[in-house]
Amino acid sequence: MSDPVLVLSGITKRFGTLVANDAISLQLGAGEVLALLGENGAGKSTLVSILFGHYVADGGHITAFGQPLPAGDPKAALAAGIGMVHQHFTLADNLSVLDNVMMGSEPWWQPFTRRSAARQRLAEVAQRFGLAVDADAQVGSLSVGERQRVEILKALYRGARILILDEPTAVLTPQESEALFDVLAQMVAQGLSIIFISHKLGEVLRVSHRVAVLRGGKLVAEAPAQGTTQGQLAQWMVGHAIDAAVRRPSPHSDEGDSMVVCQLTKVSTGTGRERLQAVSLDLRSGELLAIAGVSGNGQVALAELLCGTRQATAGQVLLQGQPLPHSCADLVRRGVARIPEDRHGVGVVGDLPLWENTMSERLRTAAFSTWGWVRRAAAKAYAQRVIAAFDVRGGGASSAARALSGGNMQKLILGRALLHPDAADSQAQSHTPILIVAHQPTWGLDIGAVRYVQSQLLAARDAGAAVLLISDDLDEVLTLGDRVAVMHAGQLSAARPTDDWTREAIGLAMAGAEH
Repeated sequence: MSDPVLVLSGITKRFGTLVANDAISLQLGAGEVLALLGENGAGKSTLVSILFGHYVADGGHITAFGQPLPAGDPKAALAAGIGMVHQHFTLADNLSVLDNVMMGSEPWWQPFTRRSAARQRLAEVAQRFGLAVDADAQVGSLSVGERQRVEILKALYRGARILILDEPTAVLTPQESEALFDVLAQMVAQGLSIIFISHKLGEVLRVSHRVAVLRGGKLVAEAPAQGTTQGQLAQWMVGHAIDAAVRRPSPHSDEGDSMVVCQLTKVSTGTGRERLQAVSLDLRSGELLAIAGVSGNGQVALAELLCGTRQATAGQVLLQGQPLPHSCADLVRRGVARIPEDRHGVGVVGDLPLWENTMSERLRTAAFSTWGWVRRAAAKAYAQRVIAAFDVRGGGASSAARALSGGNMQKLILGRALLHPDAADSQAQSHTPILIVAHQPTWGLDIGAVRYVQSQLLAARDAGAAVLLISDDLDEVLTLGDRVAVMHAGQLSAARPTDDWTREAIGLAMAGAEH
């Protein structure tokens, strides 16, 4: 490794009895890409937050370019040349690229702004690193890939020499990801150092020079990327071997045309970016239909429509040949299960205990309510069955949902959706839903939790459910989907067998070519 530009020595951070970082020591060389990996809760976010000054470590110290880095001071981190590009962009859509880049770079009390000098500096940075962008374009009009360029430019404009990228390809098309990798190579060639955080192990091995793996708050492995396999990375992350995801066709694929469970015919919903425009789609029993696309192109509208929280303004939606009920409770009674995109804001109520969350969608049914009174014993017993059947760890039925990790919270939501209260026991999978709407079900999860969630969706498909998978993860779409359709600007391509698609064709469709 070249001379280190960043040295973390013995970093320790505790939250009560939880040791989030346990004496972690790492180095980053000049012109090096270091991949930082780990399960959810392994300590990655805490470590990066300490590095960027959002947390103060309980022990250890950091030096950047040979100088001590003051603790708990984001301004000091920026001044030292450390920049961060978050997974969720922090841009003002109603402002221009130049305004977004300049924001926060001048004193608030300054009576004037140096726009001309800023424009020139932005152009120089963009040209140097191959990040072409229109400085006067409104950010709201840019593609996702272009917005990411603006986020990177913001950091470089402020003089970043160390760049932290958090899940940088999570919402990019394959073509945009390739363009980003080219940019990263150019940046590294000019001496920038990068900390690359990602759950996509193939990308990690492609772009990084070294990998560092955290597990349970400890640094458990460091290795050169070259010669390391995805299987090794996965095993270091979770502590045991993880089977690679492989395509597994539906057992119902040879039974001829499966029954159409839900049918959309030229359906439109309202106005705005998150809308549907004349969407037609058939969802069949025993089939997993995967929808690819960059977030914000109508996927939320489709999921909400099928879950009863949004109504169509045109077209027709039929569930088992009957008009789709507008009531969420009616849809649950009819056998529609949902796995929402936002597990924290929509999937659970964080302050409520697990037993209340598990029965929340069926609160007024006979299983949990008698004459308006909640049957607490039945609800708690059901919660215990869900916890046991879906291996929900981190608290008992009376623990608050917010105490769960992302993976365990998703298991709780899965269990609520897939395990009917009338099922005979904790191992039963009877009463399989007729339709499962899974919106980003593995987003932000570590590889172990991802495999678990995927296996449960496939098991429900095999049991006869129609599964609609909406995902930004192209690998997930191609691995799980029996058929694949692509959504762009509220429109949906024809759903075709997965083998009929190539990654390049899906990428073009995600960018609007097919539409």
